[in-house]
Amino acid sequence: MYPGSPFRENLFAGKTALVTGGATGMGRAIAHAFAAHGADVMICSRKEENLREAAADIEKQTGRKVLWQTCDVREPDQVDAVMATAARHFDGHLDTLVNNAAGNFLVPFDQMSRNAWNSVVNIVLNGTFNVTKAAFPLLQKRGGSVTNMVATYAWMASPMVSHSGAAKAGVLNLTRSLALEWASFGIRLNALAPGTVITKNASGNLGFADEDGQTRLLNTIPLRRFGTSEEMALAVLWLSSPAASYVTGECLVVDGGQWLSGGMFSG
Repeated sequence: MYPGSPFRENLFAGKTALVTGGATGMGRAIAHAFAAHGADVMICSRKEENLREAAADIEKQTGRKVLWQTCDVREPDQVDAVMATAARHFDGHLDTLVNNAAGNFLVPFDQMSRNAWNSVVNIVLNGTFNVTKAAFPLLQKRGGSVTNMVATYAWMASPMVSHSGAAKAGVLNLTRSLALEWASFGIRLNALAPGTVITKNASGNLGFADEDGQTRLLNTIPLRRFGTSEEMALAVLWLSSPAASYVTGECLVVDGGQWLSGGMFSG
C-alpha cells in the first residue's frame, strides 16, 4: 500500500498514466502512487540511468510494469516519440497526464542571462505545451485528466525566480484556458502548487540544502513542517480521480499555508 494513502488500491485499475520528469523527486513519487493504485504507468525524463532505476524500484514495490523512455520535453520530436510509445502500449488512449518536468534555480533578474531565462521557460512553459498538445489525441479517446505542476508565486511574486514565476504563470493560464476548450471532450485540466518539499534537486537549486536554509524556510510555513513527495503525489491522485470529476480549471495549493505568509522566499 502507498504510504499514507486513503484511497483503495485498485482506484486506477484499467487506467493509464504518463508522468514527465517521473524518474526523480515528486515525479517519481507520483508515478509510484499511480502504479500502487492499479494504473499502467509510463515515465519519461532526460536521463536513462534515472529512468531505469526508478522503473525497477517502482516495479519491485508495486508488482506492476512501468514503461519508460528518455525525453527532453523541449524537443517536440522526442515528445512525439513518447506519445507513440504510449499509444502502442496503452491501446491508443491515455487517461492521465502529469506535467511535472521542470527546471529552476535562484538568480537575480539583473544577473540572469538569456540562456538562463530560455532554459527555464522552455522546460516549464514550452515543455508543458509540447507534451499536452501531443497527448491530446490520446486523452480525447475516452476523456482524461491533466495535472500541471505550478508554484504559488505563479500568481503572487517572488524574488530570484522571475524566470520560473513567469513560466509557471503561463502554465496556470494554459491550464485554465484548456479547461474551457477541452471540457467538451471530457478532459479536465487542473494545477497543483506544491509547498516546500526537500528533494535532492530542489535543495541544491533553491538554496535549502543546509540546516540554516531549511530553518529559514520552516519559519515561513504556518504548519511548521515540510511537505513530502508522497503528500504531493496523493494530491495529484485526488485531482485525477473520480472524486474530482467535477473539478476543472482549479489550482490546488498543498503548502502548509506557506503562501498565506508570503511564500517560499519571504523569510
